[in-house]
Amino acid sequence: MEGRALMATGSDSGAALSARQIAEFHIRGYLAVPDAIVDTAEIARLRAIYDEMFAVRAGREDGNQFDLAGIDDDNRPAGLSQILHPHRYFPELAGQALERADAIAKQLLGPAARTEIFHAILKPAGVGAPTPWHQDEAYWDPRSQYYSISIWMPLQVATLENGCMWFEDGSHEWDVLEHQSIGGDVRVHGLELVNPTVIRNAVACPIAAGGVTIHRNRTAHYAGPNRTNEPRRALIFSAALPDRPFVGKRQFPWNENKQTARAGRASEDLAGSPRAN
Repeated sequence: MEGRALMATGSDSGAALSARQIAEFHIRGYLAVPDAIVDTAEIARLRAIYDEMFAVRAGREDGNQFDLAGIDDDNRPAGLSQILHPHRYFPELAGQALERADAIAKQLLGPAARTEIFHAILKPAGVGAPTPWHQDEAYWDPRSQYYSISIWMPLQVATLENGCMWFEDGSHEWDVLEHQSIGGDVRVHGLELVNPTVIRNAVACPIAAGGVTIHRNRTAHYAGPNRTNEPRRALIFSAALPDRPFVGKRQFPWNENKQTARAGRASEDLAGSPRAN
């Protein structure tokens, strides 16, 4: 995939995707930009903040930090630790990376796109759990229609061994498929496709530290376990156009059936957030 056309033009002037990259994204529902879109100083700065916020489990008390792949027991180490809305706790995360992500989002979605640092996911060294095949929209409020993208940035090289992203080519055109809590355990917040055999054209996307992958809200994706002796750090930006009411009726019973420890800690505003994934 073409990646070198994404070039930073200045510390505050954003980044540019080529016409070929933009077309590829809209056709396939995802895009990998393997080279860094930020400088090494920004990667080092973000890694230091990232490690601190996971060390203190920022957001734990109000439900924004939890084990995505386990039962979220305080007495068990997390296999797939997540922090939602990390900028609420560490506003210094904003900077060059967010500016570059926003520039990309506006190329793909238009000037009305709104970009935020949405969440961070940590796969611990050696024990980091896989992120099963799923569609992001399966986590959200079924009463709304979405047009959004996720921009996934690793803070170290992302490889097959430590859990790089995989995408199902063209799956952004699917409906939201049936999901369940990982392993069928309603105590687990994370979701997985009930029928993963629909995945037939999966593409792995290893990228450099500070590179990005970009995908649509219905694009099926997966990240493998971390089998290395270093943690795999990923910071995820979300960009969206305003939501619209969904035409018709649909339900996501897999969310209604959850009985997670995280929900018990969540504040009212978080519990009602359609994008709390």
